[in-house]
Amino acid sequence: MLTLHIANKNYSSWSLRPWVLMRQLGIDFQEELHPFDASRPGYFQAFSPTAKVPCLTDGDLIVWDSLAIAEYLAESHAGVWPAERQARAWARCAAAEMHAGFQTVRSNCPMNCALRVRLDPVSDTLKAEWRRLDTLWNDGLERFGGPFLAGRSFTAVDGFFAPVAFRVQSYQPQLSPGAAAYVQRLLNLPAMRAWYEAALTEPWRDEPHEAEIRGLGDILHDYRRPQS
Repeated sequence: MLTLHIANKNYSSWSLRPWVLMRQLGIDFQEELHPFDASRPGYFQAFSPTAKVPCLTDGDLIVWDSLAIAEYLAESHAGVWPAERQARAWARCAAAEMHAGFQTVRSNCPMNCALRVRLDPVSDTLKAEWRRLDTLWNDGLERFGGPFLAGRSFTAVDGFFAPVAFRVQSYQPQLSPGAAAYVQRLLNLPAMRAWYEAALTEPWRDEPHEAEIRGLGDILHDYRRPQS
């Protein structure tokens, strides 16, 4: 049995990538959720060589990076990457660009599924990265005909942009109609809805994550269940 170690669904964008991929493709796995805990630095080391999430275990085998997890799954499960060679190459390039890039979006729009935030200010660098995301998504949709980035089926490249869909929902950047429609398709996926609903009901609050987002702008709404 595959076991996927993740952190809080409300915050952990990296955890979401393999989780939504496996859920959406029907790959059977057991979830192990480990809440962030600032009082226990490095406690993820118990299951992850890097003390980070996500981390996939398959018996004694450990795979500890989201892109590596996708590639590992692709060795034994159909549909992780597109079947057509050109679409597969494009999808891998786009996923790698997301894996390595968009640092300003990451730092200025951290994932917090439950919140709606008005940023103040919005830097030119952040606007440029949102424009690049818009261009990249439209490129895939136009090349391969949609409704997903590399064609008719949800694949790993869509999983890599799933956390960005939650960021769009939270921060409302300006997007073209095609890109906005793609984001909504991701948000409407059964696996994405399940993740979001679980995020809203989590009992934990991690103060470093909460403080980070408070410093970026005005919190307009918090849809989480109140703490008891």
